Amino acid sequence: MINSAKFWDKIAPKYAKAAIKDVESYQYTLDRTRSYLGAQDKVLEIGAGTGSTALELASSAGHVTITDVSPEMIRIGQERAQEQGITNVDFHVTDAGVSNLTGPYDAVLAHNVLHLIEDLPAALDRVHDLLAPGGVFISKTFCKPTRRGPWFYYAMKLLLPVMQLVGKAPFVSMMTIQELEAMITAHGFKIIESGNFPAKELRRYIVARR
Repeated sequence: MINSAKFWDKIAPKYAKAAIKDVESYQYTLDRTRSYLGAQDKVLEIGAGTGSTALELASSAGHVTITDVSPEMIRIGQERAQEQGITNVDFHVTDAGVSNLTGPYDAVLAHNVLHLIEDLPAALDRVHDLLAPGGVFISKTFCKPTRRGPWFYYAMKLLLPVMQLVGKAPFVSMMTIQELEAMITAHGFKIIESGNFPAKELRRYIVARR
């Protein structure tokens, strides 16, 4: 299987240009996330890609630390922050363990990344350690359907092993919503909000408090 950093470096330019497919749902989750942030809050986003979501939220927090495993994603994010005049952010190349960072953070964000983390239990423990008592962990994750799911899930399930074999896809491991929420709870969090946005897809938005 291809190295994750190399894979995301390679697709970073295309990823950066990709349009948001469901703007309404994206905006809704942005607004929900903003409602949990305070003007002085210290926020961390893991697996942030080019940092688009973190940059959108930066005006609602005191400071945002943006991380990703891909140096190229981070480079693009830094350019965007400079172009937009956003100064209350910093960027780090690191994996989900973010071992080079120290908390405490008031909020840790993980949007569309948990299903890409090879050792998710360890990552959840690390998030718990980085959060201040009472801090929030906010994630949005593609989950495995328990009944009939969207067509692209089944297409991806068939194609993914072949694509991984030839280096065209990264590690992916999807859980059901129930499995994901049980794992988050088992690692010391209390879920205070969850839902699917958009409803027709299994992209589970979860807010959990330490």
